[in-house]
Amino acid sequence: MSINYTKQPKKIFALLKDTYKGWNANDPFRQSAVIAYYTIFSLPALVLILINVAGLILKDGQAQAQIMDQITGLVGADAAQQVQSMADNASNMGDSFFGIVVGVGTLLFGATGVFYQLQQSLNIAWEVQPRPDTGIKKLALDRATSLGVIIAIGFLLIIFMVVSTLLNSLSSWIQQFLPEPLFYVMYVINVLLPLGVITVLFAMIFKILPDAKIEWRSVWVGAFVTSLLFALGKFLLGFYFAESNPASSYGVAGSIILIMLWVNYSALIFLFGAEFTQVYARDRGHNIEPNSYAQRTPNFRLKQMEEDKKQPH
Repeated sequence: MSINYTKQPKKIFALLKDTYKGWNANDPFRQSAVIAYYTIFSLPALVLILINVAGLILKDGQAQAQIMDQITGLVGADAAQQVQSMADNASNMGDSFFGIVVGVGTLLFGATGVFYQLQQSLNIAWEVQPRPDTGIKKLALDRATSLGVIIAIGFLLIIFMVVSTLLNSLSSWIQQFLPEPLFYVMYVINVLLPLGVITVLFAMIFKILPDAKIEWRSVWVGAFVTSLLFALGKFLLGFYFAESNPASSYGVAGSIILIMLWVNYSALIFLFGAEFTQVYARDRGHNIEPNSYAQRTPNFRLKQMEEDKKQPH
């Protein structure tokens, strides 16, 4: 039974409890497995596009090195090398015009696949679904939106990498010439910067991808909570992978399995954050409405009818 937050004040525990109920009811383990599956097929094209977008401002080698460093920090050097190999293979499109056209089309379709699945998961969490009469137009719009999110992530990575480089250089200078307290200030900034970037990333995904209209004030709170959970999950997953090495029994396929495990667990956190955003929006009376291409799910309409029956006449 859903807790009605708009009628009475509730503590954060009750908010999280209701979030867990909604998250668990949406079969998150199946959804996270699907996201992990599509990520493996999307990853080579996704990394290649991000490298090329970042290379518009940074030197190509520098952009590639920075992105590989980020992947290494998440899943380790062996898995990162596997991703690098996949991206290199994806960039080989041949010399003919037809081969290039097919290669670019396949690249774009593959890169947007995982974001398309994230969209479906957000739609489930926020109880909206595409209208049956939208057809191919909706599919094309979804892929274009996913590509736009990828490009935005690329530019976000550029900003993050440039600012991180400047802060690291400034930290070294402060350590040599300025008082020690300023060094600790820079350390705090270096910790908060990735959290801020991840918050903006989740905010973009929550606002742009789903077939729903949601207010920014709900988006920012949900994105911040999700980024905190993601940062905690990243630390715990890194510790778990380092201590247990769960992919070791899979031999040569171990790197792929490790990436799928990391994405699978991270997707569970993402889905919990999405559900929290929906519950928080309802708590504050911020409506999440279907956009022009979508409608409410039958389950939502059924719950609405049941709630209307309970209202005094």
